[in-house]
Amino acid sequence: MSLPDLLHNLPEFTVSSLSQALKRTVESSYSRVRLKGEISGLKQHSSGHVYFSLKDENAVMDAVCWRGTFSGLSIRPQDGMEIIATGKITTYPGRSKYQMVVESIELAGEGALLKLLEDLKRKLAQEGLFEEGRKKTIPLFPKIIGVVTSPTGAVIRDILHRLADRFPSHVILWPVLVQGEGAAEQIAAAVRGFQNQSQRPDVLIVGRGGGSLEDLWAFNEEIVVRAVADSQIPVISAVGHETDVTLVDFAADKRAPTPTAAAEFAVPVRQSLMEYLGQKESRMKAMLGMVLQHTTALLSGLSRGLLDPQTLIQDKTQRLDDWTERLIASPAPFFEKRQDYVRLLSARLSHPKSMTEMMGMNLEHLDSRLKPAYHNLLERLQTHLNSSGQLLASYSYEKTLERGFALVFDSEKQLAGRVTQVTPGQDLHIRFYDGEVLVTPLDKHP
Repeated sequence: MSLPDLLHNLPEFTVSSLSQALKRTVESSYSRVRLKGEISGLKQHSSGHVYFSLKDENAVMDAVCWRGTFSGLSIRPQDGMEIIATGKITTYPGRSKYQMVVESIELAGEGALLKLLEDLKRKLAQEGLFEEGRKKTIPLFPKIIGVVTSPTGAVIRDILHRLADRFPSHVILWPVLVQGEGAAEQIAAAVRGFQNQSQRPDVLIVGRGGGSLEDLWAFNEEIVVRAVADSQIPVISAVGHETDVTLVDFAADKRAPTPTAAAEFAVPVRQSLMEYLGQKESRMKAMLGMVLQHTTALLSGLSRGLLDPQTLIQDKTQRLDDWTERLIASPAPFFEKRQDYVRLLSARLSHPKSMTEMMGMNLEHLDSRLKPAYHNLLERLQTHLNSSGQLLASYSYEKTLERGFALVFDSEKQLAGRVTQVTPGQDLHIRFYDGEVLVTPLDKHP
């Protein structure tokens, strides 16, 4: 058969039928694929559908993500992001092109996650969300503590156990997902929801246990970071272990290395407070006893300087009797002379009752002067005691640490005050005014 005959026997297609045949072939052969590439030209249509391209160094693949699918994505795609897209390959007959219908995406490796994290951190830092001036002070004695975490994890148990040991408090748990789809939205809603509670907490603890970067990703989401930064209630972040760092840690008012440490930051140690108050009470009682003893001794000394009115009257009475006897025994002229003298003395001699009244008035006057003097002495001693207490507190090493200094201890918890006491590669403990950290050489890290 000749070539023209062969060509004449080939089946004839319309453009639409061929396009549909190609579409069925492509979709049946690639009904489920995972495609790795870099997002380029991302655009969201007014309909809500998202169009972009996936590219590598040699090729480009068009992609579309329908509105319903896009709203449920756990990661929002961005230009330059390297992802692994899952979906199916199809054709678009209207433009004679093939494309991928994306059903889900995931970041391609931890490097992409870290790049996304750094970009978001830089953006939020430029807005001032991490500035120290925004940080709020954690109250010393919170009446109510709000906790945003999973109700079934070890985090809430650790927090409740630590609070019970240190300072039993009223805790309100707002249960949320801490990873996976919808976790970020629930965490942000919980932080905002606590702001409007009738029983508004004095401090919030937002946290979860340790995990991989992907596991902790909900606490890096912008919606969560903004909710924590905008919170009017002081927030303590307690996400993961000591080495895990999320963006919530930067936005929170206080970062705790573990959930247990968050509970320690939230409340003081009740027993220590009781011991401190007991010591203050003992010192005040001892000082008051000394003041009273000193005042009693002073009052006793003043009382010894006063004459006894009864003794004074008896002396005068005895002297009068003596003069009377001498006058009776004397001759008449002498008697008369003495009588005149007695009259003169009698005129000068005050009645014992008058003298007693005058002495009583003097005693009342001295008593009225003694009471203010006693109270003034007590006030001066109290002022001196308060000044001494403040001076003693200012000399404490904790005040020195608050001014930016730190104490360095070696691995045996011995104070290292000289360079010669530290050897290369040695673990060091550095104590700041608000806690202690362990410094480990880089070569010891896994």
